[in-house]
Amino acid sequence: MSDTIVAKRYANALFQLAQEQSKLEQFELELKTVGAVLQNNASFYTFLKHPRITSDQKKQVISDSFKSISDELINTMKLLVDRHREETIPEFIHQFITMVNEKKGIADATVYSTRELSENEQQQISNTFAKKVSKKSLIITNIVDPSLLGGIRVRVGNRIFDGSVSGKLNRLERELVSNKR
Repeated sequence: MSDTIVAKRYANALFQLAQEQSKLEQFELELKTVGAVLQNNASFYTFLKHPRITSDQKKQVISDSFKSISDELINTMKLLVDRHREETIPEFIHQFITMVNEKKGIADATVYSTRELSENEQQQISNTFAKKVSKKSLIITNIVDPSLLGGIRVRVGNRIFDGSVSGKLNRLERELVSNKR
């Protein structure tokens, strides 16, 4: 079974528990903290995945490292360790946060532009494209791509909105080539 499917199942179970206990925001913040630790401390994540370290040692380190985090999250991570699914913890966190964002009407968007966008520009893009994908708002990640020549390209999930100059030139080229035949 793929890590994504496993992570989604655990995230879904924790999401349902969080809803029942009205702790969605708390769990989301705590999982973002755990995710930041895993991302910024590669040796910690390597330790968790190491096959020669016992499950009990890993669970003890999780308990010691995340004392301020709720028992439900600690127990979920310990369960993942018991089942030898340590490598799914980052994906589990991602899946849970995605579920919370879905409930809130928020989506992740990647905006490609020729220069760094200001906060105001990002907010305008969020307001405009959130309506197009039936969301309340977008969390924007801005990537600078000089090959666009101008304009922007927005990716929300599987949808791509291409308003770049290079995209328009490519479409024009395809139209001209197809009319030639």
